[in-house]
Amino acid sequence: MKFRKDNYYIDKILNGDTNVYASLINKYKDFVFTIAVKILKNREDAEELAQDVFIKAFEALNTFKKESKYSTWLYKIAFNMAVSKTRKKKLETYNLEPEIIENFSIDEIVPDLQELSDEEQKNCIEKALKTLPYEENIIITFFYYDDKSIEEISEITNLSASNVKVKLHRIRKKLYSTIQKIMIKKYDNDVVFENAILQRPV
Repeated sequence: MKFRKDNYYIDKILNGDTNVYASLINKYKDFVFTIAVKILKNREDAEELAQDVFIKAFEALNTFKKESKYSTWLYKIAFNMAVSKTRKKKLETYNLEPEIIENFSIDEIVPDLQELSDEEQKNCIEKALKTLPYEENIIITFFYYDDKSIEEISEITNLSASNVKVKLHRIRKKLYSTIQKIMIKKYDNDVVFENAILQRPV
């Protein structure tokens, strides 16, 4: 489905044509759900939250000043609502689905991964990403998956732009270290397995 620019729908809604809000929902429902499910770790909770996000966004649409992208404004609502619900449940981490992994730059994280197959690379990065706290995970997801700028991530997460830059740098270093450990462990396990095969008599 081909969508028009967001301001087209927003103007029509504010002028009384609320039916076109369905187009904005269809345009952004997948990523709003992605944000929710990554943080809440539960599909049912994420689906419920996503509905609440769009209701809240609709009710507050007259406060959207068009100074930023509508998607940034919407994702900020989703992020804040998901984090608020997460804190109530005292959750600390969330999982990333496979399609997110494909959007990360292998070269930027760790060049050594080039030695692995595509599937091994994805598995290795996925394991490393699962070790990150939800805030770090969502920051790097916004940056790589949704191509959000530093300024947009800053607005969504309520962090300063300089803080986002520092966190991205630290996250990359943390991922590099974690991936190295995973690769070393994999290498050690492969060696043990190969030695066991060689040493066991047939």
